[in-house]
Amino acid sequence: MSAGLELGSADEVRPWGMWRYRALLPLADGVIRYPLPVGGTPMIGPDRLRRVVGMPNLWVKDETWGTSGSSKDRATALVLENGLRAGATTITTASTGNAAIATALGASAVGMNAVIFVPAGCPAAKVARMRIAGALVLRVVEGYRAAFELSREAAARFGWLDRNTGANPLTLEAKKTVAFEIWEQLGRAVPDIVVVPVGDGPTLVAMGRGFRELRAQGVSSRVPRLVGVQAAGCQPLVRMWQSRPESSLRHSGTVADGIDVPEPISGAEALTEVADSGGAFVAVTDQAMLDAVETLATTAGISSEPAGAASLAGLHKARRLDLVGADETTVLLVTGRELAVNADVPCRGKEALIHARIEDVERHVGDLT
Repeated sequence: MSAGLELGSADEVRPWGMWRYRALLPLADGVIRYPLPVGGTPMIGPDRLRRVVGMPNLWVKDETWGTSGSSKDRATALVLENGLRAGATTITTASTGNAAIATALGASAVGMNAVIFVPAGCPAAKVARMRIAGALVLRVVEGYRAAFELSREAAARFGWLDRNTGANPLTLEAKKTVAFEIWEQLGRAVPDIVVVPVGDGPTLVAMGRGFRELRAQGVSSRVPRLVGVQAAGCQPLVRMWQSRPESSLRHSGTVADGIDVPEPISGAEALTEVADSGGAFVAVTDQAMLDAVETLATTAGISSEPAGAASLAGLHKARRLDLVGADETTVLLVTGRELAVNADVPCRGKEALIHARIEDVERHVGDLT
């Protein structure tokens, strides 16, 4: 058994933070400087939800307990911890919302500048959360893929710390700790199925990596089947999974902005992880996700955003397709909570609408360069 998994007896009380697994993370020795709590989120088995769904062995891994309210805190923490050790002063990322909020809050906590690239239609409440933390938010007219590429170009041009998932390998390393926690919280057992909302794909990819590492460490003998869930209005990976990449179905958008990614950065890796696990991809409607938001609130006490509740909507769909058995041990990953912002709260950060040109970035970053 690896030193990273020598966690004491099952009855021993130990902290649940992500740094608990530092021996399995690409992190040199030394005191952890990142000040915010990260990881150690609860996994619950609400009786009411189990009865509603008809699955006695259903669990919910609730990532809404993080500082930013989403699973993106883990990747942000590891990238910033390594950045602090390297003397970085500015961090950047592209995001549809949650990763950007986590980055803005984390950067503020460690005294680093944050330059965030988002698609022009990013929800105002999420942009406000970034600006309250002091970030410079650049809305990119050409959409998320262009925002991602521009963020990466800016990081290279100005020497910024690049937090972009799908580009910085530390992000996957951090996200895999969700799998470690699930294993521990199930009494050091692997579930039969894990259901994961999928936008860009790295969260699902990291989940597969984490369970494979547990198997490689000799503490489990298998990996769970992974079920990836996309929105009906944005389902590029579902189309690829069903071998219909040229389908007449086009991107029409979705209320689940967290998974509204027409061109997933880690799509190929996500498809491979699902195939290797014996899992599947499913698509769910906006109404199904909104219904799942209500169900999670009324039966489990979880306040989720539509993208986070996609896992529950996807479970219903998977059950109808006979992809999941009623008695199987199943974990739903709820990735983020609904956000509300008081309009009267002052924002230290700024925002601007730009085109995907590095010259536009230069006009706004000022002395950050």
